[in-house]
Amino acid sequence: METEKKAMTHIYSKIRDYKLNNKGRAKGFIDMAELILVSLTYPFSIWITRTLFIPELDVKVFEGIFFFAFILISWFVLSRISAMAKIPRTQRYTTMAFQFARSSFIILIGLLAVKLLFRLTSLPVLFIIVFVTTMLIVTVLFRGLAFVALKAYRYYGKSSHQVMIIADAFSDGVIENLLKQREWGFKIASIMTDSKLIKAKYGPEIEIVPPGQDVKWVIDHQVIDEVMYCKRDVDIDMIKEMGDICNEVGVIFRFQSSVSPLDPTEFQLKTLNKSGDLSIVDAPSNSLSLILKTMGDIYFSIIAIVLLLPVFVGLALIIKIGSSGPVFFKQERIGLRGRKFKLFKFRTMVVDAEAQLKKLQAQNEADGPVFKIKDDPRITRVGKFLRKTGLDELPQLFNVVRGEMSLIGPRPPLEDEVKQYERWQLRRLSVKPGITCTWQIVPDRHDVSFEKWMELDLHYIDNWNLFKDLDLFFKTVKTFFMAGGH
Repeated sequence: METEKKAMTHIYSKIRDYKLNNKGRAKGFIDMAELILVSLTYPFSIWITRTLFIPELDVKVFEGIFFFAFILISWFVLSRISAMAKIPRTQRYTTMAFQFARSSFIILIGLLAVKLLFRLTSLPVLFIIVFVTTMLIVTVLFRGLAFVALKAYRYYGKSSHQVMIIADAFSDGVIENLLKQREWGFKIASIMTDSKLIKAKYGPEIEIVPPGQDVKWVIDHQVIDEVMYCKRDVDIDMIKEMGDICNEVGVIFRFQSSVSPLDPTEFQLKTLNKSGDLSIVDAPSNSLSLILKTMGDIYFSIIAIVLLLPVFVGLALIIKIGSSGPVFFKQERIGLRGRKFKLFKFRTMVVDAEAQLKKLQAQNEADGPVFKIKDDPRITRVGKFLRKTGLDELPQLFNVVRGEMSLIGPRPPLEDEVKQYERWQLRRLSVKPGITCTWQIVPDRHDVSFEKWMELDLHYIDNWNLFKDLDLFFKTVKTFFMAGGH
């Protein structure tokens, strides 16, 4: 038991060190640059249409602004949820171009639908086609240049994926390829094998793990992003076991073998919807439902932020008048697969609340690693109202737009809480955290035991579907109007 506790301490020292700042900056720069290019393409396309096709083109100001806003939102959403948003490692240029063409076609259909639905008569179909075509050419050229730059960036060891390889003598080609193709950004942290050839060739530089070693222990004591099965013989039992182990902590499990009768295939652990079983998939892992969920998250959040801007300003003034200190409270939380991010909330406590926490630990009324007391003296008078109604959570809409959270999902825990999780509870980190979840709509939710809370989250993950999300959303709205929190 003591050994298990030490292992769990190690895995969460990993979370402390697992920062993707460089990757996040690069992706953010690319997203911003593409958004600027798309913005510049809009007036440029109007000029092309007037010069080459329709000299008398006269776009009405309101229609033009409305159409332009829809373009920006659509591009932003697609860049977040489609494959074009990813910083590719082994992708071909033609594949990348196809992904952009597919996304551009989706935008084209959406723009035509908006034109018809809102009767935008000053925007001819020919202009829309010119715009989408120009946008596709410009963005593919830009992403091609970015792709070359990122390959060079990864070649020098930046933004690397730490990989543990399960290998035999026939895996030499795969290992050699990963080592030679440095621009892919894969760094082999360890190799699990009993092959004398692999040990002799790679042992001096890479840690060799014996097959009898506990894989859980290895993953707990190393920073591992992926476990890659590269053996010639497909051991279904071993694959299932490895998949379950990876699934527990949200590590990617991949099948990759140059000598296997199967093509290189990624195993998808169905942590969303129905089961946790291991499946071989030959289609993108993002199902239509997941894409719709992400699109809904971002569209709704952007619209909500715009519409609720007066509410934000009003609450900010009330908080500022009610007590000294900043309007917003930023706190480091643990998100998808252990990634840290800053969670935004309206401040509901006094400024030195964190410092007072140690003095209040003895009064904790909650079981498990969370801290809850019914009459917390740190909460301000305004804060009590904000918490009771759930209005303090509104700034997390910005976290959703940033891609760190979803509208519906398990609440993001603190690092200290995660360190105390039992291993089965780690799977709640396998999906993006949410603003609201099953626990938050339960009557007297603060009286629910910690273990029951975790079970509710895992039940949500295993049985997820869009209708369940809609049901949770409307129940959350009902809870807000009833002010059922405390």
